[in-house]
Amino acid sequence: MAVAAAAAAGGRAQQRSGWLEVLVRDRWHKVLANLGDDALVLSCEERADGAAHNGVGASGNGAPCRGAAAARGSQPGAAGNPGGAAEPPGGGSPKAGGGPGVRTAFTELPEQVPDAISNKKRCVKVQKQELGGLGISIKGGKENKMPILISKIFKGLAADQTQALYVGDAILAVNGTDLRDATHDEAVQALKRAGKEVLLEVKYMREATPYVKKGSPVSEIGWETPPPESPRLGGVSFDPLSQLSLTIQRDKKTIPLKMCYVTRNMAVSDPENRLLEVHSPDAKHTVVLRSKDSATAQAWFNAIHSSVSDLIPRVISEVKDQLGKSGIAGSREIRHLGWLAEKVPGENEKRWKPALVVLTEKDLLIYDSMPRMKEAWFSPLHTYPLLATRLVHSGPGKGSPQSGVDLSFATRTGTKQGIETHLFRTETSRDLSLWTRNIVQGCHNSAELITEITTSTGSSFLSKANCVHHSFIPFS
Repeated sequence: MAVAAAAAAGGRAQQRSGWLEVLVRDRWHKVLANLGDDALVLSCEERADGAAHNGVGASGNGAPCRGAAAARGSQPGAAGNPGGAAEPPGGGSPKAGGGPGVRTAFTELPEQVPDAISNKKRCVKVQKQELGGLGISIKGGKENKMPILISKIFKGLAADQTQALYVGDAILAVNGTDLRDATHDEAVQALKRAGKEVLLEVKYMREATPYVKKGSPVSEIGWETPPPESPRLGGVSFDPLSQLSLTIQRDKKTIPLKMCYVTRNMAVSDPENRLLEVHSPDAKHTVVLRSKDSATAQAWFNAIHSSVSDLIPRVISEVKDQLGKSGIAGSREIRHLGWLAEKVPGENEKRWKPALVVLTEKDLLIYDSMPRMKEAWFSPLHTYPLLATRLVHSGPGKGSPQSGVDLSFATRTGTKQGIETHLFRTETSRDLSLWTRNIVQGCHNSAELITEITTSTGSSFLSKANCVHHSFIPFS
């Protein structure tokens, strides 16, 4: 399970963005969250420097350090060859105008970097232009007890054009600003403020290669896009990163929101009310978001929940198309579906689990995950006839995601084995009203479908009115 934390708020329910932290393997990593109409994209903090939108070009690189280093009394480092320009790995020249790609510690091995470069200070000028920024990704920072390291160089962009920078270079200074004791954020801000012409003081650190080779945190988030089956859960029509993501390759995780379950207080304890959770449609993966305060967490929750809710009509339409005339588990049509938290019987008061609930014209169906294959729709965990089901008020909603707000309800169904009760929790008051209204209306509609009921005494009632339930306790 991956845990993330939001650090900023955006605007309306959709097209929201802000900085988050993601906890992967017990460590927090900053990511940028972009919420679109049907996807949540987490981009690794290790990114093209972002100072950008200034593109490709180079000028005077490899000259001895002046200004930045000299102003602090530092000795200028050797440039790496008689001409004053550092040799590229392997002695070859990088393709300045090369096609799409990225130089990493896996493509640029330490042994390919000339010995003359290693552990010697160099000054490299980078001329930023209209698109692409410096064209580098960085790792490290004071908080990680590491220098600011170039972890990626994007081919064809400004840094690559210089033919003088290497993956594994430590950035010691930017335009005279010392970064040797800088945090990651401070380094990013220094690069942003650097202007069009950037003088980098760098030193290649061979020993830092293992750190640079570490995978992106977002790449380790356990979230797999399911195959396009019933419905096409993996389909994403909008990429919030827009065209910039096509120019600068980022490490990112795209989470399609169609049929995700957005909830709170389920997988992770949240005493400060700062968390929200996004569960995958197959119920196998969870990303938990944490904000700096409860208000911001609620704003993020509302935004993501709204995006997921807006996709429900599309899902119902896709499922209907996929099932065709066969219907679903003996029913003809789907009236409503969505995720609810279901109380686990016999557990403590805060033990809940995700439940996918589907209302048809005559049944209430419960699944433990979103079916991908057509056949799976015919095998729900539970099938309860609405004709034999009552909606009952459950009392105060213990463990409800909104403190002090009752967002729970219960259903009771008469079966051959006796009365079966299920306690559910919704995420918002609107959800609660929608579910209770649909269940009550569904029960009445199912009764109207019956033309005759025979009781245990053998008596028959032919009037539909006699079939309608009178013991519902609807509430909103």
